[in-house]
Amino acid sequence: MRVLVVSDIHSNWVALSSIQEEFDYCLCVGDLVDYGTEPLPCIEWIKAHATACVRGNHDHAVAQRVEAKGSTGFRKLACATRPLHWELLDRVKMKYLARLPISQQITIEGVTFYLVHGTPRDPLDEYLGDNEAAWTARLQGINASFICVGHTHIPFHLNLGDKQVINPGSVGQPRDGDPRISYAIVEDGKVTLKRQEYDIQAAIRQMETAGLSGETLEMASSVLLNGRMTS
Repeated sequence: MRVLVVSDIHSNWVALSSIQEEFDYCLCVGDLVDYGTEPLPCIEWIKAHATACVRGNHDHAVAQRVEAKGSTGFRKLACATRPLHWELLDRVKMKYLARLPISQQITIEGVTFYLVHGTPRDPLDEYLGDNEAAWTARLQGINASFICVGHTHIPFHLNLGDKQVINPGSVGQPRDGDPRISYAIVEDGKVTLKRQEYDIQAAIRQMETAGLSGETLEMASSVLLNGRMTS
C-alpha cells in the first residue's frame, strides 16, 4: 500500500502536475485553491485521483465567496487571485469545494487515517507546528494510526506512539525556505517526507498570463522562488 499525501496546492497546476510518484491511494488535506491562478485543473486532478479530500480555509473562503481583505503579505495576494477564481470556477466546481468535509476518517487496507486541514480543535484555521505535547492534547479521542494535516505549508512528521502526525507541507506554495514541491508518502507503515523540483518560471509565466502584474506578480513570484515571503 503506497499512499500519497498532499496539501496546500493553491491553484499551482505546474507544481501539482509535476508530481511523478506512483501511488495506490491519494489523500488531500485541503487548500486546493487561492494564491495561484489555475484552479480548474487542480480541482479536476483531485477529483480524479484523491481517495479522500477535506476542505481547507481557502477552499471554504472561495466557495462561500468571502471577500479577501488586506494590503500586505498573503492577504494581498489572496485579494488579487480570489476574484479570478470566481470568474473561472463554475457552479459545479464551487459546489465541490463547498461540500468537502472539514474532517474525514478513512480506513485503507486496514489502516485508519484521519484527515483535517488545521487541527481537530479548529479544522480550518488553527496553525500548529511540530509540537508533540500540543498534538497529543489535540488528538484525544481521535482513533486513527495516521493523522494527516496541512495549513502551515511546512512539512513535519511526529511519531506519538500509537499515532503518527503527518504534515506533507505544500505542493503549490512551500514556506519553509525550500521552494521545491513538498508531499509525503506512506508505504507499509513508513512515512517519508519528499521534495521535488519543478518549473517555477513556468508557474510564474502562467500567473502573468492570467493577469497578475506589478507588485502582486513580483510578490507571488518571490514566494515561489524563495519558498517563503521575503518582505
